[in-house]
Amino acid sequence: MANSSTKFDIRHQTTFPAIAIICVFLMYFPVALLVAYSFNAGPSIATWEGFSFAWYLSAWNNDEVIEASLRSIVIATSSATIAIIAATMAAIATTRTRNYRGLAVKYAFINTPLMVPEIVTAVALLVLVAKVKIATGYSGLGYLIAAHTAFCIPFAYLPIRAQLESMDTSLERAAADLYATPWKAFRRVTLPLLSPGILSGFMLSVVISLDDVVITEFVKSGGQDTLPTYMLGQLRRGVTPEMNAISTVFLLLSVVIVTAFFFISRNKSGTQKRE
Repeated sequence: MANSSTKFDIRHQTTFPAIAIICVFLMYFPVALLVAYSFNAGPSIATWEGFSFAWYLSAWNNDEVIEASLRSIVIATSSATIAIIAATMAAIATTRTRNYRGLAVKYAFINTPLMVPEIVTAVALLVLVAKVKIATGYSGLGYLIAAHTAFCIPFAYLPIRAQLESMDTSLERAAADLYATPWKAFRRVTLPLLSPGILSGFMLSVVISLDDVVITEFVKSGGQDTLPTYMLGQLRRGVTPEMNAISTVFLLLSVVIVTAFFFISRNKSGTQKRE
């Protein structure tokens, strides 16, 4: 009879290594193939014809790719910044308060875009944007930034709220006891402690915005393709390793962002512990 006091550990199960290897293979092998075939000398994405940087040069010299990439970055950073500001205010308002009737409804309201199918959000934004365009005559990037912001707020809100809930409020109370105004206490105490959650929310919002296709397709005006919608249009005409090269560059960018965030958050956590 097995010892009942022995703690269950999934790592000690006989099938765990095999399952872990299969999961890692399924997640990363397609990405590895994409990266490998971005260096294919020929136009095929399935037949290797030699090593070459030709498709990277082709993407670099493609004005439409550069324009769509810059537009994606502008929309992603702008919408993530606005989403972080709104999410931070919402997180503080819903965590630094006593529990009252209706608070759970506010949580659900903020997180609704996570539960609603994206196509529903896209159609709703299409109707709203169409009415505003008719009323104002404006058809710039502001609609895409606003739409991406609305979709990114819940993704920014969750890590910020989690960071706030894990924070010790004694420092904030001490600042108030020392006659700090609410704004000064937030700027000098809460905000530095909250920075890892803000960075997480910002990074997640940027990735979500860069990746979005459905909402962008419904809201954008003519000539406002982002990189994902541009790639979707090209894939309908024919797949070339140029798409692999573009994807590889953005994969590298994502790795750089995640790595930088890891070191920044680790340094901030170490500094806070020493203090």
